[in-house]
Amino acid sequence: MRACLRVGFCACLSVFVLGALAPLPGQADAAAPAPPLALDAVSISGERPEAFENRGLAAAQREAALTPGGVTVVEDDMLYERNTATFSDMVRYVPGVWTVSHSGSDSIYISSRGSNLDATDFDRNGVKLFQDGLPVTTADGNNHNRIVDPLSARYAVFARGANAAKYGASTLGGAVNFVSPTAYDSPSAQFFVNGGSHGQAQARATASRVFDGGLDGLVTLEAKNRDGYRDHDEMSRNGLYGNAGWRISDTVGTRLYGQYIERNMELSGQLTREQFEDDPDQASVSAEQGNFQADLKSWRLADKTTWQLAPNRRLDMGLSYEEQKLFHPIVDKVVVPGVGVVFDGLLIDTDHRDVGGMVRYQHVVGNHDLLLGANVGVGEVSGEQYGNAGGRRDGLMTRVDQNADNVELYATDRWRFAERWTLIPALQLVRGHREIGNTSVASGQVNDVEDDYSGVNPSLGLIHHVRENFDIFASVSRLFEPPTTFELADDIAVDGSALDAMYGTVVEIGTRGSQPLGGRGVWAWELSLYQAWIRDEILSIDDPAAPGTSLATNVDKTVHTGIEALVSARLSLDGGGRHVLAPLLSVTVNEFEFDGDDVYGDNQLPAAPGHVLRGELLYRHIRGFYAGPTFDVVDERYADFANSYTVDGYELMGLLAGWSNPRLTVYAELRNLLDEDYVATHRVRDIAAETDALLNPGEPRSVYFGMRVQL
Repeated sequence: MRACLRVGFCACLSVFVLGALAPLPGQADAAAPAPPLALDAVSISGERPEAFENRGLAAAQREAALTPGGVTVVEDDMLYERNTATFSDMVRYVPGVWTVSHSGSDSIYISSRGSNLDATDFDRNGVKLFQDGLPVTTADGNNHNRIVDPLSARYAVFARGANAAKYGASTLGGAVNFVSPTAYDSPSAQFFVNGGSHGQAQARATASRVFDGGLDGLVTLEAKNRDGYRDHDEMSRNGLYGNAGWRISDTVGTRLYGQYIERNMELSGQLTREQFEDDPDQASVSAEQGNFQADLKSWRLADKTTWQLAPNRRLDMGLSYEEQKLFHPIVDKVVVPGVGVVFDGLLIDTDHRDVGGMVRYQHVVGNHDLLLGANVGVGEVSGEQYGNAGGRRDGLMTRVDQNADNVELYATDRWRFAERWTLIPALQLVRGHREIGNTSVASGQVNDVEDDYSGVNPSLGLIHHVRENFDIFASVSRLFEPPTTFELADDIAVDGSALDAMYGTVVEIGTRGSQPLGGRGVWAWELSLYQAWIRDEILSIDDPAAPGTSLATNVDKTVHTGIEALVSARLSLDGGGRHVLAPLLSVTVNEFEFDGDDVYGDNQLPAAPGHVLRGELLYRHIRGFYAGPTFDVVDERYADFANSYTVDGYELMGLLAGWSNPRLTVYAELRNLLDEDYVATHRVRDIAAETDALLNPGEPRSVYFGMRVQL
């Protein structure tokens, strides 16, 4: 692993050197289009905030370029050029992020910079999700029920690790802000359909209009169905998304957002290694007998108001409310021959309510660009946990009562203290409260755990603008992440004490930019190298006495080290830009390990591969045709903290082709061309045995087709 890290470091260092030695601007082919997914670096200055109606993708790219760390902006146009069925498809080329669908459905695993490397992958904590600047992640830090539909966003910004401080997030993995389309940046009508292998069929219809009097509106209807490539793997989802804006004056505007989602999803369960090798498409026996499901109904309302107080001052305020109803049979009965039922299984039937709020004030004065902000979140979970009889409630076991609130205050300054230098000091204050009051019906005993958490997180960043479209940066920051209510409820301690918050320090250096290539094209890059020293990292293992449930604990010390690189180019094959070669490569190298632990020593943390390479090499014609191969190279990883169970790495090949113009996009994508059997995701144990059911098989050879029409 360390050898791999050194190789990755050398490879990424070459990106830095090439950027420094690249020809000066002016030698590039002016007709060469910008690379996909690349951030064009801009001159760093104390520019005034734009009026609210003009802020969009370009502003997000400038914001990313002014961050001293890893940030990637993903546009929706790229998502419609290929099969984008899940969040994992959306962030495929975002370096530093390991995310895969369990079975091609909405159920995914996500880890950013080593977050969530344990048995509780269904929580998906460690990355904070925002929609239009307002929190989607629950107040306690969970993303357990849903991830934002990627096709419902005009673009998304993934700020990894401490670089998410500008949103107020302090999580290990960072934050993703999904920005909704409006009538101002959308066609009057848009239709999208796709389908293909494993019964996938999806349709979306969007209509938008700008009215007189400063009013506008947009609404989207969506339906998606999928049979799945494994047994007991069907999914259906119906959604309604919309927003309406009112420009009250030239300086004040407000926008109301609403959505309703109904999703029914079967779960296939995990396989043993022997079962995987025998038939990776089968479901586990317990998943079929217990009729494992994750059925969700949710609705959300939000409002965001912007007031341009002056050309150099801006105020954003927002409030959101979301309700979710979850029906989730997830653990089958455990029956021991000669003994009988030793565990009644688990069926979760709960209601979730979350309120979120934010305020952001930006003030440009002289060479200072000041940002002050606050996030507030309040959430509660109530309901019941039952035994599970084939997906039906079978005896009330636990009454659930969980509450959480979170307040994040943050301030940052972008101080251009010299012509090519910008200093970015920041300070964040976090205060959280967690309370568990789950009551056992059989005994009347209350699992009563309650605690307050607070942290002060300073950071200091520096950006040097080497020349046009070429920046280097460095930063040092503090991380702080309280436990989720689920982690508190499943704490390994039995004395009622609460888990500690995890905290740490991360150092990061890197570079980003774009440069011409000998007058025949342009290339662009993002590169970050980071190391985080974490104390009290919260990790969970699968409870062997109750499979499907977990036990959480604090680990004294861990170290997270990584390299993240994204390189893309547009190379003219004919000198005129009619025929272009467009390579794209995302590289992630991970070294996550315990640091002198009493039990695990310096073992590797499980779940994250040592390296992940994802890329494509597309030919693009000026009239919109594109085609070429895609590939994935994923290293092996461990499935236990003892490092005794290894999950093999894999290599996948694919093909992508399509045609696009401003009104029509059509594509065909072939995945896993060689039909390789591989493990997509897996559960984690303390010490795993070969007979443990841990493995979720990856997608076999599949083909998808899609079309988008814009009017």
